Amino acid sequence: MSAPLMDVRDLVVQFNVGRSGLLPWAPARQLKAVNGVSFSLNAGETLGIVGESGCGKSSLARALIGLNPISGGSVKLNGRELAGLAQGDWRSLRAEMQMIFQDPLSSLNPRMTIGEIIGEPLRMLKAGISSSDVKAEVERVMARVGLLPNVINRYPHEFSGGQCQRVGIARALIVKPKLIICDEPVSALDVSIQAQVINLLMDLQSEEGLALIFIAHDLAVVKHIAQRVMVMYLGRVMETAATDTLFNAPAHPYTRALLSAVPIPDPALERSKVIQILEGDLPSPIAPPSGCVFRTRCPQAEAACAAQTVSLRGLAADSHAVACIKAGAPESR
Repeated sequence: MSAPLMDVRDLVVQFNVGRSGLLPWAPARQLKAVNGVSFSLNAGETLGIVGESGCGKSSLARALIGLNPISGGSVKLNGRELAGLAQGDWRSLRAEMQMIFQDPLSSLNPRMTIGEIIGEPLRMLKAGISSSDVKAEVERVMARVGLLPNVINRYPHEFSGGQCQRVGIARALIVKPKLIICDEPVSALDVSIQAQVINLLMDLQSEEGLALIFIAHDLAVVKHIAQRVMVMYLGRVMETAATDTLFNAPAHPYTRALLSAVPIPDPALERSKVIQILEGDLPSPIAPPSGCVFRTRCPQAEAACAAQTVSLRGLAADSHAVACIKAGAPESR
């Protein structure tokens, strides 16, 4: 079996958020946005990452691509360790790993034309490339993402959200990366435009052999695009499984609550389903609950949940693991 394209082990991303009091000797506080996350990603595979706002999805994505510092653990891309990598050393990796951001318009430089924005990675990463070669590549990738050649000299404010996201996709594709991290790339778009962008990403993945890390709130979108899904809560992984397994047999109470909120196209089934409403608010990541971080909102919580931190436990299904003491399986990492 070939080695994974990306291998992440016990990743920690934390930020200093000041002291807990006014006195200079008061202890400094730390916010662990990502706390011990592990996963692997194969070439050509899509991993979906879901969870509530504030669960650490975007912090994880930004750490993987070098925009957030890695506080602990290991991140390997094609066997190369990224944790502790100097900023100057990241340049050689930019052609292998790119990112598509959540807000299409704000991720584009308003002072640059579309052609300049898409061609910038080539000019930065391909030393000595000629202007004619850059233009030819820009036109090629614009055609591939459905942008007409006559818009090459227009500016971002002249485009719709969907068109701006196509520009962002073209910018990521132009250096022919092996992995693209998509940080909620369709959340700011209308439903019909979402479908166009998702189908475009799937077509590009099939043709280019791309691996995708796809972050989203919308579980229906994740079900459509991902082969595996990882569910996060307060910086930790609650459950991970193949997409069909997770949607048909969710094992964690948090996953079941998320899935119960997904609309069902059949009106009769939609009216009869039971929505599992989570009580309370997301706890502060500065002072997370002891033991299982989900226990304060879990309808099945018991005393033991507060006493021990549960790592992912393997279930009978292939690659299905859950962080819950009621899963009843031996611990696995």
